[in-house]
Amino acid sequence: MNEFEIIKRYFQRKIDDPDLKLGIGDDCAIFNFGSNNVAVTTDTLVEGVHFFPDVEPHALGYKSLAVNISDLAAMGAVPRYFTLAMTIPEYNQQFLEQFTHGLFEIANRHQIRLIGGDTTRGPLSITITAIGEISHGKEITRHKAKIGDDIYVSGDLGGAALAVFLKSNQTHLNDQYLEIEAFKRLEYPIPRVNLGLKLVGIASSMLDLSDGLSSDLEHIVRLSNVGAIIDLDLIPYSQSLYEIDMLNRINMAISGGDDYELCFTSDPENREAISKLSTELNIPVTIIGSITDNIGNICYHMKGMPFELHTKGYNHFTD
Repeated sequence: MNEFEIIKRYFQRKIDDPDLKLGIGDDCAIFNFGSNNVAVTTDTLVEGVHFFPDVEPHALGYKSLAVNISDLAAMGAVPRYFTLAMTIPEYNQQFLEQFTHGLFEIANRHQIRLIGGDTTRGPLSITITAIGEISHGKEITRHKAKIGDDIYVSGDLGGAALAVFLKSNQTHLNDQYLEIEAFKRLEYPIPRVNLGLKLVGIASSMLDLSDGLSSDLEHIVRLSNVGAIIDLDLIPYSQSLYEIDMLNRINMAISGGDDYELCFTSDPENREAISKLSTELNIPVTIIGSITDNIGNICYHMKGMPFELHTKGYNHFTD
């Protein structure tokens, strides 16, 4: 049973509230509040699960907020406020100074403000709730992909997964620069806020890639009641992956987590507009496949032939 099945079975409830526009099941919940809608998202990072015990505190502070801002970006929301609940083993001045430096570095970059939270003692974990603002009816959800839509990803994929393999000594690189770049992708993901905002009215569905493309794309397919086909020859692989063999390159890019790039769908008539956005924002945006009527199925092709993935995206509750 995966985390989403657990949520659906034990926590999801029907809520009769006309102000609640979107509840459990997407990157953010959406509710009506005054002249605009409010987007709310929560993420927890746990030592040994989401980050290595020896991670630099600055990177941990940065990433803790970045992954929440990425959820807001995936809805087309403007980041506004966040709360922080932090559990730490003991008071450590140096750790807290570096952690908060990273935290407020990205907070200031995106003009999102800390408004409260909680601090307790125990095993290291960080929980952030981020709040954003969206105009009524402008949110981009996971459930409106249409047959014939193009499937896009921003940036490149697989660098963060490679860093995990490097850290656990499951592979190595000869080029130190490429190794540094891989760890930068893992520890300092870039929330695509400006792209998310510009895609309002263009993207039919969207999410950010946290658990890997193969796993995350299933949410769009399932919630939109469609299928998908992905051309592995079109995937924008992280530069660092070209030092490793092709099979591992594919598995890291498709099934590896922590990329926090945007994956979205859009009508082919929007290709020119999306290309212009990519140039305007200086963010690579690549078509990697299309939405099909093969309901519930994601097919992968390479060199025009079916390709079977050997790994799936991350699941917290795999036996």
